[in-house]
Amino acid sequence: MHANYIAGQWLEGDGATRDINPSDVADLVGEYAHATPAQVDLAITAARDAAHRWGLASATQRAECLDAIGVELLRRKDELGRLLAREEGKTLPEAVGETVRAAAIFRFFAGEALRVRGDRLPQARTGVDVEVTREPVGVVGLITPWNFPLAIPAWKIAPALAYGNTVVFKPADLVPGSAWALAEIISRAGLPEGVFNLVMGRGAVVGQAMLDDARIDALSFTGSVATGRQVAQAATRRLAKVQMEMGGKNPLVVLDDADLGQAVECAVQGSFFSTGQRCTASSRLIVQRGIHERFVRAMKERMAALRVDDALAPGTDIGPVVDARQLQQDEEYLRIGRDEGATLAQGGRRVARAREGYYLEPALFTDCSNDMRICREEIFGPVAAVIPVADYDEALALANDTEFGLSAGICTTSLKHATHFKRHAQAGMVMVNCPTAGVDPHAPFGGRKGSSYGPREQGTYAAEFYTTVKTAYTLA
Repeated sequence: MHANYIAGQWLEGDGATRDINPSDVADLVGEYAHATPAQVDLAITAARDAAHRWGLASATQRAECLDAIGVELLRRKDELGRLLAREEGKTLPEAVGETVRAAAIFRFFAGEALRVRGDRLPQARTGVDVEVTREPVGVVGLITPWNFPLAIPAWKIAPALAYGNTVVFKPADLVPGSAWALAEIISRAGLPEGVFNLVMGRGAVVGQAMLDDARIDALSFTGSVATGRQVAQAATRRLAKVQMEMGGKNPLVVLDDADLGQAVECAVQGSFFSTGQRCTASSRLIVQRGIHERFVRAMKERMAALRVDDALAPGTDIGPVVDARQLQQDEEYLRIGRDEGATLAQGGRRVARAREGYYLEPALFTDCSNDMRICREEIFGPVAAVIPVADYDEALALANDTEFGLSAGICTTSLKHATHFKRHAQAGMVMVNCPTAGVDPHAPFGGRKGSSYGPREQGTYAAEFYTTVKTAYTLA
């Protein structure tokens, strides 16, 4: 039994999650204890008690702790990548890459702990000095999703600790193994007791207890839109600081002048890698008519060559869907697309392998319009829809015609259109001749409209959420 980590102690809870390998449903990754409401209360108490001391700890101490975490993650990348692939279904190269990314995030914020900046402003009143500094928010509650079980916890935990906050961390109940492994590393990194706490279990129990507790000063959440609304309402009721990353229905525009091979690779990687289970996935492929037929033909050929198999097997391009419920949702949207009149041009069939798992061919719909449900609603699976357009202006209009605004991409050789798209795409992140999924650890991450709420994550912009600004006036 993998226990919760609270106030410097490993504590078993009440019940447990059985972490199942989606590539082989007979393989039990492990059992992970559910925290009780009383244990959540204990974790928050511990974080509150440790907040003042950790907030005044030296920048060097914080940096050394974070660097130690990053170094160990990198040293154990193959082992941890294997665990991640086994429990979540990413291919092994993708999972090792995510582990390396988590390590890079911790090492970046080790540096940021030493670079917390302030300002000294010119005097407006004779003899009165003005200083602006950043201080920790206090106790931060972190709630993370199942699709990036190492990287997303890293990009929340690392800045929280770097800027002097204490942490209560609730990972996704579906894939707790990678989060537990990260917590175990953190537990040995030299943090004082209570600075970091891990509470695992159901969102309705553990997550709700965190939302309702006024001793948590700030909440950072990544997950579904529906749950995000609940988080926002709970935070607003008690005036807690809140940051949320939610859904996406990301467009990739392909213009007539695009390099066809490059556009196909952008679409395949953005739409189907990580089994399409990314909030930044390219689920709408908006293609100009002059290249449409060639693009669809090349996509079908490229997709037919993709190997769907065990995430740990050599040569696998696409791993399994994460669990039976997500597979059922993917298949339901395949039915909806056909019922709406779209053509399932490639894939979309269940795949049988040597061991029972949740395998699904990546699917490509054609003959789509932007008002179809498969073009409006986030599927969160390996499903993409091709929407034909006459010209760039129509492509831009359709790209922006969505309630979401996380990522948007364009494939073109036109500097004019690329420049215009970067300015006018209504998204927090814009990619030119790059997949819509794929971001760097030192750059800000986040979107607009229904995709995000609150300050950006990652990079130096993380300070906006994890610190509060103080202005001090001193009469000389």
